[in-house]
Amino acid sequence: MPELSFVLPRVIAHRGASAAAPENTLAAFRRAREEGATWIECDVKLTADGRPVIFHDDTLDRTTDGSGPMVDAPLDVVGALDAGGWFSPDFRGEPVPTLEETLDLLADLGMGANLEIKPCPGRERETAAVTAAAVQPYLDRVPVLLSSFADESLAAAREAAPDVPRGLLVEAVPADWQARAAALECVALHVDAVPLTAEQVAAMRAAGYKVVVWTVNGESEARRLVEWGVDAVITDAPQRIGAAIG
Repeated sequence: MPELSFVLPRVIAHRGASAAAPENTLAAFRRAREEGATWIECDVKLTADGRPVIFHDDTLDRTTDGSGPMVDAPLDVVGALDAGGWFSPDFRGEPVPTLEETLDLLADLGMGANLEIKPCPGRERETAAVTAAAVQPYLDRVPVLLSSFADESLAAAREAAPDVPRGLLVEAVPADWQARAAALECVALHVDAVPLTAEQVAAMRAAGYKVVVWTVNGESEARRLVEWGVDAVITDAPQRIGAAIG
């Protein structure tokens, strides 16, 4: 199976330091670095005109002052939205960043990224291909691990950028996890921490996969997962969780 060419950090900041700054913004990524994180996790989605931006939801309503489906909004509309005011007046005017702006910042900060390919329905292959193409010029400066819940997206990423490592995202660990991960030539399993068991972690590690868990904000939970052998913990509070697990 493929191997990582870099070492995953123990702590990865979930959509940046999203307990302290608005998720999936440059402000959250800078705050993550200030809190000691060396990697972020964030979501890549396409605008109506096919541009990759850092955004989680299928609609604009929850985290911006816009409304409606992302798939209907071109970049000039998305780029003019306020993606920070919903979190705090201190972040009013914080924009939705493009993938390229994010990678430029990470290169400047010396950080890596777990980029979750988060396609709007029907754009699984397109989102993956655009993301894979966008990261290529940065790979000598920004370590990147691509992940997705969508097998179709991971297959398209493998075709577009076979040398960029991939992780299969799952909630409850399915019975066919190993077959799926092998078919997609993944190096990691990214698993919801809540239903995960020590036996499942051991099985994944024995099969040669890295184990990344999300989203862990409790110190005792983080310590237990590390004791089980997980490789990386994705958290909203990187400073606090980093201190808890050392």
